[in-house]
Amino acid sequence: MARSSGRFSMEAFRHETLGDVGSTNTECLARARAGDPGGLWLTAKRQTSGRGRRGRTWTSEAGNLYASLLLVDPAPMERLGSLPLAVALAVHATIRAVLPPGADPVEVKWPNDILIGRRKTCGILIEAEKLLDGRQALVIGIGINIRHMPEGAAYPVTRLEDHGCHASPEEVFAHLFNRMAEVLESWDEGRGVAEISRRWLDAACGIGEAVTVNLPDRSLSGRFAGIDAQGLLQLETRSGQVLSIAAGDVFFARTE
Repeated sequence: MARSSGRFSMEAFRHETLGDVGSTNTECLARARAGDPGGLWLTAKRQTSGRGRRGRTWTSEAGNLYASLLLVDPAPMERLGSLPLAVALAVHATIRAVLPPGADPVEVKWPNDILIGRRKTCGILIEAEKLLDGRQALVIGIGINIRHMPEGAAYPVTRLEDHGCHASPEEVFAHLFNRMAEVLESWDEGRGVAEISRRWLDAACGIGEAVTVNLPDRSLSGRFAGIDAQGLLQLETRSGQVLSIAAGDVFFARTE
């Protein structure tokens, strides 16, 4: 395991609870602009302007968990690529901790979708902003479906309640607070990428399966061959060529 600097220990984080907000991510970025040093968790009862990747809306009724973590200068830019894998591990461990024994498998779909029985139960959005004073603000937004889930999604979705979990958002967040600190300590500003990648592969679903990856301008199909040392998806095409993909939406042929 990587040797940590200690800056991501549980004692390094603060937590503030909010009522209704537009978006916990937006609020975290506003705090960063106002000079917050980072290490701040914000949770909200409800979001009125929740969003996901590529500007998609995300169900935000009361009863789910809406949480964002503000980090400031968490790692050199060249080592930030593995952070989504670390975040996925923390959320994966959180959901496993609150589900009852015998529940459907909890897995990670690249890069950081958390699935229960191959159905998505969590939205993760990581956003970054260069501040006027030169600092780099990074926000990890996490929405976990506890009692509600989106309707008409383009992929199968689920909620914790459907799997026998009746924990409150506060209870789920308590697990997330602890698990995130542990994983970020192992990540160690990106120096622990080998350990994080190994743990991610242990939690991953679909390795070796046929997948389609939707990019902004095209779709690619092939076999999910795993991830590389930096966390990029490895897609093996029919010709045997292996493509490295940094971002995209993954769909498994057998379930989606």
